[in-house]
Amino acid sequence: MPTTALAASGAPPTADSLRPYTEQNPKWEPCDAESPAALRCATVEVPLDYGDPGGKRIKVAISRLKATGTKERRGVLLFNPGGPGGPGLKMPAELEGSLSGEVKRRYDLIGFDPRGIGRSTPVGCGLTPGELTVERPYNASTFARDVEWARTVADKCRIRNGDALAHLTTRDTARDMDVIRAVLGEKKLSYMGFSYGTYLGAVYTQMFPERTDRFVLDSATDPARYGRGLFRQIAEGTEPAFARWTRWTAERHSTYGLGDTPAGVRATFWKLVARADRTPVAYEGRSLTGDDIRAERHVFFRVEKAATWVAGLRKAAENGEKAPSGTPGRAPDRPVPAASAADPTPENEIAGLWAVLCADTSRSWPRDPERYRRDAVRDKARYPLYGDLASGIKPCAFWKPGSEPPTTVNNHVKALILQNEWDPQTPLAAARGMHRALRGSRMVTVAGGEGHGVHGTNSCADRSAAVYLTTGRLPDEDLTCAAETRDPS
Repeated sequence: MPTTALAASGAPPTADSLRPYTEQNPKWEPCDAESPAALRCATVEVPLDYGDPGGKRIKVAISRLKATGTKERRGVLLFNPGGPGGPGLKMPAELEGSLSGEVKRRYDLIGFDPRGIGRSTPVGCGLTPGELTVERPYNASTFARDVEWARTVADKCRIRNGDALAHLTTRDTARDMDVIRAVLGEKKLSYMGFSYGTYLGAVYTQMFPERTDRFVLDSATDPARYGRGLFRQIAEGTEPAFARWTRWTAERHSTYGLGDTPAGVRATFWKLVARADRTPVAYEGRSLTGDDIRAERHVFFRVEKAATWVAGLRKAAENGEKAPSGTPGRAPDRPVPAASAADPTPENEIAGLWAVLCADTSRSWPRDPERYRRDAVRDKARYPLYGDLASGIKPCAFWKPGSEPPTTVNNHVKALILQNEWDPQTPLAAARGMHRALRGSRMVTVAGGEGHGVHGTNSCADRSAAVYLTTGRLPDEDLTCAAETRDPS
């Protein structure tokens, strides 16, 4: 009989109380007309509240690509794409081409939409397109409006979802993962998670260390800074990336014409931002203010792409081009329609982001809006590109706390961490934080690697992951791989 998925806090449910969940027999069916025939989907039920397993149930959608081997088969490899708020049902088909044949022979590839996301009893808040905008720069004249936005998002989500919001947590998703493991008849779980999915995986290792098999964490968050610190760490990591870009671009002044010294390139960029704040720049179908340009700070982690983009913006500004009529600035204030009767609303990913992040961490977010004003002003001076956007007010300031505090990750469970040196979403410092928390882990750093996500982009890192997944052997010590040429797009 599969090992029971026990809650890790409060009054844990008994094996008998969870048996209706762990002994489900999923009905595998084609996922949809667009998915490969070999990818099959099913639905399992889990308790909304693991402290009350006899209470309300919710659905979790799972998918499977069976292992291509029989004698070689080891178990299941579960995927999560990140977010929080990212659906993962189609990940087995999406990642199949980048996994080695040995990995596919040894594992059933398992996808799932986490609770509240995609096809798994999706959360919805009735947000308008304008309310879906996460990037909100600090300006004294708009701060009151941003406070109202944060409060409105929190209120709408609470009204639409009630007490269920308290249980859309990372810890409960980790428990759902353990139910999936049990339903599939496995004693242990192997896992590949990306971005926020690395935090989810790390929480699982802390809650269920004896059921953790081989975990690959790609582009890792720092569990010690999960929550508000996640945004602020992005701002901190953007400044060295921007400085690197100014050096790279100055060495190619004859190509881009943005300055022949790093200081010159920097001055050109900030003059462009100031100009766009006075008169928005029409470029590639958008009308961009200076704040809009700063919000695209992730582009500077890909130096060639950034140089091309800034040179194009500068030319458009100098030519005085105007955006076509109807070019979106702030999104219109009307409800977001559903994609279809069968699908969750397009807002689900953003609603899911706030639902999970805020339920996990709202206890640590200041409640006084003036604190966010002060922090935004301070951090804009410290980190000019993104500091105020990172430190500004968010819906978590008005969110009711989740059912339990977040997990402190601190263990010796084995795991492999893959990380690009120049990652815009999870900076290198964040991955190092994960490495410190998982003391049994090894880390593979792609020196000069650009972009968010390593798997499938670097053969050296991919080999390390494949060896670990197929043999269980971690590198003897942390490794550094050289970046490989990639499409700058």
